[in-house]
Amino acid sequence: MLKQTEDGIIAKIKIVPSSSQNGIVLEDEFIKIKVTAQPIENKANKALVEFLSKKFKIPKTSVKIIKGEASREKTILLQTADNDKQLQIISQLSKE
Repeated sequence: MLKQTEDGIIAKIKIVPSSSQNGIVLEDEFIKIKVTAQPIENKANKALVEFLSKKFKIPKTSVKIIKGEASREKTILLQTADNDKQLQIISQLSKE
């Protein structure tokens, strides 16, 4: 589900587009991320990047979808070399 690397945090997530509000829900195998955007014309992916960028206070360019661009199940990289920031992100993702 979460893996710490020297590049940042790799997370397996499941996106839920067209939700009533943005948010994060923990499940057994995935972190479920709800976004209000619809899954058309890449809007949900853009909303996901924007949501995670604001949530963890990292630049949008540091949030990368590395697998599953057209799927609900995605692998994302939250790029940051700052170890304290990585631990903060892991902590926040673990208690949602």
